[in-house]
Amino acid sequence: QVQLVESGGGLVQPGGSLRLSCAASGSFFSINIVGWYRRAPGKQRELVASITSGTNYADSAKGRFTISRDNAKNTVYLQMDSLKPEDTAVYYCLARIRRLGHSYETDYWGQGTQVTVSS
Repeated sequence: QVQLVESGGGLVQPGGSLRLSCAASGSFFSINIVGWYRRAPGKQRELVASITSGTNYADSAKGRFTISRDNAKNTVYLQMDSLKPEDTAVYYCLARIRRLGHSYETDYWGQGTQVTVSS
């Protein structure tokens, strides 16, 4: 059983900070946590930051968000500073995992963590 668990979301005032974590657990041959996506109410899911070939950020996240990883813990983080109300969304992490006994990777999504930026 493979699981991706996000944590760290919550309610924060504009200008505040949050640090999201995405941790993978279970038995697998290999894992590549791609990055963070978000879905705001009434909008499609969008990429916020990725950490596959270097780090890449959506224009809305550049200069405010930082993605990092701890390979030993199979965990990826998203440090979010200078948060704005438009950052309000459910944040998801995506990982590509090769399970034991399989020759291909499968996309796994976490359950999401709610981030609300409001005064």
